Amino acid sequence: MQVKTQKDEIETYLSDASNMAGGSAEKLFLPENVDEIAEILKDADAAGTAVTVSGARTGTVGGAIPYGGVVVSLEKLNKIRSIDKTALFAIVEPGVILADLQSAIDNEGLFYPPDPTEWSCQIGGTVATNASGARSFKYGATRRFVRRLTVVLASGEIIDLIRGETVSDASGQIAVRTRGGREITARVPTYDRPNVRKNVSGYYNTQPLDAIDIFIGSEGTLGVIAEIELELRPKPEGFFSGIVFFQSGSQLLSFVDEAMARSFAAREAAEQRSATDIDASLLEYFDGNALRFIAEKFPEAPADAAGAIFFEQETTAANEDEMLERWNELLERHGADLDRSWFTTTEQDRERMRAFRHALPVAVNERITRYKQKKVGTDMAVPDENFAGFLRFYDAILSASGIDHVIFGHIGDRHLHANLLPKDDGEAEKARHIYGRCVAQAIMLGGTVSAEHGIGKLKRKYLSAMMGERYLNEMAELKRAFDPNGILGRGNMFEEKYLD
Repeated sequence: MQVKTQKDEIETYLSDASNMAGGSAEKLFLPENVDEIAEILKDADAAGTAVTVSGARTGTVGGAIPYGGVVVSLEKLNKIRSIDKTALFAIVEPGVILADLQSAIDNEGLFYPPDPTEWSCQIGGTVATNASGARSFKYGATRRFVRRLTVVLASGEIIDLIRGETVSDASGQIAVRTRGGREITARVPTYDRPNVRKNVSGYYNTQPLDAIDIFIGSEGTLGVIAEIELELRPKPEGFFSGIVFFQSGSQLLSFVDEAMARSFAAREAAEQRSATDIDASLLEYFDGNALRFIAEKFPEAPADAAGAIFFEQETTAANEDEMLERWNELLERHGADLDRSWFTTTEQDRERMRAFRHALPVAVNERITRYKQKKVGTDMAVPDENFAGFLRFYDAILSASGIDHVIFGHIGDRHLHANLLPKDDGEAEKARHIYGRCVAQAIMLGGTVSAEHGIGKLKRKYLSAMMGERYLNEMAELKRAFDPNGILGRGNMFEEKYLD
């Protein structure tokens, strides 16, 4: 195990994609196995030293930034231990890069659906944040694919969690046993979860609650994930993909509504082995500003379009022609600009469509770097019935601001990212005020303050506005059960005062 103490050796580990400033740490540990993680945490717990877990640092909410204490980087736990083609699972260490896992699985003719934008992230980070992405419209977030976890607690004790083995009782109590035989009991928080398709605001709770789900999405505050077993799927035979442009926002939304409804109906029918209709695996949105924003890299995108939808449909040799016909009929009915839209069934062209989707966040970051400012990007989701109104709210408030902005994201999950790009300090202050108004509007509409990026340190006050004191205290009670001295992920999710 390497231990680094020199400032220049630690510097890289004091920031993440949030660009929060002021990170500091006394030491950096790079363990290579679960026992070394346990040793680090046991010593830190005894000394009351704060521990920040570091993955690939692709997070946007400051969760990996330490403010004192030590950093534990999991980059050397980077082995894909096994891929089982028959039983359809993979066992990996937390430092495995998602792109490497996807490549290894693809080579085996298998499929791992979670598809966050940053494939440079580590698998442990995707579990710690319950990462999702474009394909969550069909497949859900990472949680759905986690079958087993090995977790090291703050005390250095190790727990093995297998989905379905340990669940909460009728009173909301849950008991977890360590490898050493000690039983830890905790109470499941009682807050109602927003009726949205994606939500990573606070600890996951449901009744009954599987113990493994306590740690998925806990943002490094309850334990350090040391090994993961992931469910896999057979690789689809093929895909039909399209980036479709619309001249009317109302036609675009009506197209999305019907595509969603038919996809949900097809999935229900598939359970009875009778699916014959379209079933999108992803539905992604780009507003007109977004299309104009990336025109330098993709000049073939029509500059006069009101917006675009990127969709994907899994196909087989038997149904490909029928699916293409059904999508074409749907698009025609809703007035899509078919002559200028793009369609493909080939892997090469599909990768270009993925590049189109990923080019926008890159272009946003390039522009904001040129301004020497920080982008202000939303991550809220609202219930289906309130989505159209929330999008109108976004359009109105952003257009009135006069600040450069783009709106894009996971429209099939009713979850879009509005990015404001201030040119100077005055616009930056104005953008932060607008962000606060968007948070308030999302909460008022029964939504969540974070659909996929998490809370980290940046969004604690917004989680507080959404949850209130009572439920933050219930979250703190759950944390104390697994981390009594509060050493893990200090400052993530809620302020330290809740742990006093």
